[in-house]
Parts: sequence; structure tokens; C-alpha cells
Amino acid sequence: MSDDPIVAQAGPYQVELVEGQTYFYCRCGRSQTQPFCDGSHSVTDIEPLEFTAPSTGTFNLCGCKATDDEPWCDGSHNMI
Repeated sequence: MSDDPIVAQAGPYQVELVEGQTYFYCRCGRSQTQPFCDGSHSVTDIEPLEFTAPSTGTFNLCGCKATDDEPWCDGSHNMI
């Protein structure tokens, strides 16, 4: 299996996050619970990104796995 991330979705995931709560963002693109990790990365060398929500609200998390601002969408999906 390739260790390259796969595009889970060609656009961001809009998710509700709770301030101070810890989340695990899927970096490999293989998770069935996108954009969050479900352990599917275990067949790769890719690890999820642990992050804490800066505030409560709706956020755009990267679905294409090409952002330069993980886990946040930076519009990279428009280039692929």
C-alpha cells in the first residue's frame, strides 16, 4: 500500500468543533470517518494530526490532504 495520502474529498469538510476539545485529523485520506481518524492509517507510515479546537463553531477541514495549513482548508483543492 502506498504511503502517499489519498484525496478523501475534493473540497473541505465543514465540521462543528468545540473549543478546547482535542481531535485527530486524518492525514492519510483512508479513514471512513473523514475528516477524522479511524485508525486506517495503520497500513501506512502516515500519522494523524492531533489538534485542539481554538473556539467553538463551524470550521473547514481539508479533504484533499494537500493543505499547507493542516488541518484547515487553504484552498489547495482548487489546484489539484
